[in-house]
Amino acid sequence: MAITKKDVQHVATLARLALSEKETELYTEQMGKILTYVEKLGALDTKNIEPTTHTISSRIFRKDEAKPSLPQNEILSNAPEKAKGCFKVPRIIE
Repeated sequence: MAITKKDVQHVATLARLALSEKETELYTEQMGKILTYVEKLGALDTKNIEPTTHTISSRIFRKDEAKPSLPQNEILSNAPEKAKGCFKVPRIIE
C-alpha cells in the first residue's frame, strides 16, 4: 500500500499537527517503509498459531486495594486554574 503526502497531511490534520513540507516528506517516506514491512508480515503463514492477548502466559497484577489518597488541596496546589475543587482545563469541543 502506497502512502501519499496527502495521506500524511490528513493524519496530521486529525492529530491537529502542523507539518512543514520537509516533515511531510520525511513522514511519508517513514510511513511507507512501515506499511511495506507490515505487508511482509501479512505474507507469513499463521494458520497453526494460536491467537494471544498477552506476550507472556501468566499475568502478574497487583491486588486492587483501596489506599488513602493525597489531600485535595495538595493535589490542586500546583494547578494553574481550579474550579469547584477540580482542575479547570480549556474547552476543546467546538
